[in-house]
Order: sequence, then structure tokens, then C-alpha cells
Amino acid sequence: MPQRYDWLIVGAGFTGATASRRLAEDFGQTVLLIDRRGHLGGNAWDRRDEGGHLVHAYGPHIFHTNSARIFTFLSRFTEWRPYFHRVLAHVDGRLVPVPFNLDSMAALFPARMAERLSEKLIQRYGFGARPSIDTLRHEADDADLKFLADYVHDRVFVNYTTKQWGVGPDALDASVTARVPVVVSRDDRYFADRYQAMPRDGYAALFQRMVDHPNIHVSLQTEHTDVEAARFERMIYCGPLDEYFGASAGALPYRSLRFEHQVVEAADGQPVGTVNYPNEFDFTRITDFRHLSGERGTTTALLTEYSMAHQPGVTEPYYPVPSPDSRALAATYRQMAQALAGRVWFAGRLADYRYYNMDQAVGRALSLVDKELAPALERTAA
Repeated sequence: MPQRYDWLIVGAGFTGATASRRLAEDFGQTVLLIDRRGHLGGNAWDRRDEGGHLVHAYGPHIFHTNSARIFTFLSRFTEWRPYFHRVLAHVDGRLVPVPFNLDSMAALFPARMAERLSEKLIQRYGFGARPSIDTLRHEADDADLKFLADYVHDRVFVNYTTKQWGVGPDALDASVTARVPVVVSRDDRYFADRYQAMPRDGYAALFQRMVDHPNIHVSLQTEHTDVEAARFERMIYCGPLDEYFGASAGALPYRSLRFEHQVVEAADGQPVGTVNYPNEFDFTRITDFRHLSGERGTTTALLTEYSMAHQPGVTEPYYPVPSPDSRALAATYRQMAQALAGRVWFAGRLADYRYYNMDQAVGRALSLVDKELAPALERTAA
């Protein structure tokens, strides 16, 4: 007779793996962790390419967080290599730092103009501030700052956003613009978080250690519909929200990605981890993995990304599309999910239909266990 589990957890990415470990280790629960792919880690999974380079199969995943709790939790399963990600954008024939900062202005504008803009930014917001493009465009009552805001919006943001999402910014939630800052300093790090590092042995090794527990059984290349309901008591579902309900209210839109991988001589690599191409070409960015891994050799691995619409059953869903229509449809599915409360929990980027960074996906799982699952288990025990 097949083993019966306390929990079926669908999806072995950060949310599913974290919840599995917490339930198995802290509450003595038995977990069947499944994934439709042939590996752990979801989109964060990495591997060795034909040249021996450590590459991220689904695009660059840079770990960063301000949460000591999340960083401490993950540190149980990996050693870290400190790493500050840097990104350049190809703008008006030059490679300049993004987020757009004082050095970006110095590279693109005449010296006196760049100095004047820098002084006004510092006077208005303070050195080290990170006002969003949206803030600059709507609050700037100074002609120079308005020019700067429109320049960054038009030359750095609009075309990149349109390539990435398939629609212009006006069709997306305002939160998309709000996430893009102008940095009032010469700090060229892409992220400003307190903890910035890469797993020393890679993400695949981190996930393997996280699920290495006697109460966790892993089954890959497995759909949740393949597991009979009689084999588990409760479920955490981390897959696409609409897919669980057979897209009965309509398909939620996602964006997918296509990748081109190549190995080149090290001298032909990039000066930083990622170079964005907001205006030219039909791809969005190229990543040079030697920066992310810290490994050095005579060759390096490059990954070029093309954004595309997701086709269910054909491509992988990467990003929920943040628009008013998709938000309304996701709310419909969340109402449907309420009927399953106490038996099925929905969590993660795809199941919550929200964009999560990796640390947010871990935080979602930790919060889910603390605030919802632990009380439910206590009620059952009582």
C-alpha cells in the first residue's frame, strides 16, 4: 500500500522547499514534495554547462535580502560568497550603470549639465536617496529634474518594459514604475539590501540540503493530479493559480522567457554580471556567469534572454503580468480558493499571482507556516 503523508507540497522552488523543511523538522510532519520538472529549485536551479561553468538554467538569480531571519534560515543549507550585482545598460551608444545614478549622468550628459542635475537631485532628495522614476516625473517642479525624469523614463525604462512585458507601462500597474529608482549617489550596485551573496556551491546544492530530511520524500517529474487524494491529509499548492482550477474563469496571463546559451573566450565576456539592452535588439539582457559564480578560466558562459508570452503546456510561466485586468481575475480565483481553506493552501509566486524575489518566496513560506499552518496543526492536535 502506498505511503500516506501529512502534506502534499506541489512545487519544489523556494516556497515549497522552505515549507517542507519547516513542517518536517519543526512539527514532525511527513511531506511528499513534488515537482513537474526533473529537478529541485524551480527557476533558481543551476547546473554545469558543457564547459564546466556554473550557470542558472532559467536566467540569473541574485540573492539579496534585508531579512536577517531569511538569511539565517538559508545559511543552514549553504555557505555564501559575498557578491554585489552590477548591471550596465546600453543607452545612446554607451554602457552606463543602472539603476541610473550620478555616474550614469556623467557618462551621458555634458559635464556642466551633469553637475547641475546632480546638485539639484542632492538638494531635493538628499545624497544616497533612491526616488523612483514615477516620483521624479510627477513631483518634479524643476525643469532640469523633469528633463532627467523623462530621459530616464524614455531611454532606460519604457522600451525595456515593453520588451519584457509585451505591453507598454501604461497597461501595467503603477507598481512597475514605482520599483525603478534613480540613485542619488555613485553606488553602482543593482541592489541596496543588507545581505547580498551567492550560494558558494550553487542553488541546486542548497535545495538538495534543504530537503535532506527523513520526513521529506521528493518525487520529481510528477504532477499533483498524479497523486491520489487518499495519500495526503493537506496540500500546499505552489503552481499556477488558474491551473489548479482548470482555468475555469479564464487563463491568467504570464510572461515566459527564451534563452540562448553560449561559451566564449573570457576576453569576450562582459565587464559586469548583466548588460541590459533597453532600446536596441529584440532581447532584453545578457548575463556573464563568471561574475555570479566567481569562477575564472579561459572561457565564460553567456546567457541571452528573450521575453515572450506564456503558452500553457508549451512554455514555463515566469512572471505574473501586473495589470488591472489580471489582478481582478486573480481575485476571482482567490475567492474560489477560499472554499478549500483548511485543506489546500496556495503560496508562492505563481499560486499567489504576485512577483516575489527569492527572499520574499522564502519569507512567504516562513510566514505561512507560522501564521496559518502551525495554528491549524495545534487545533488538530487538541
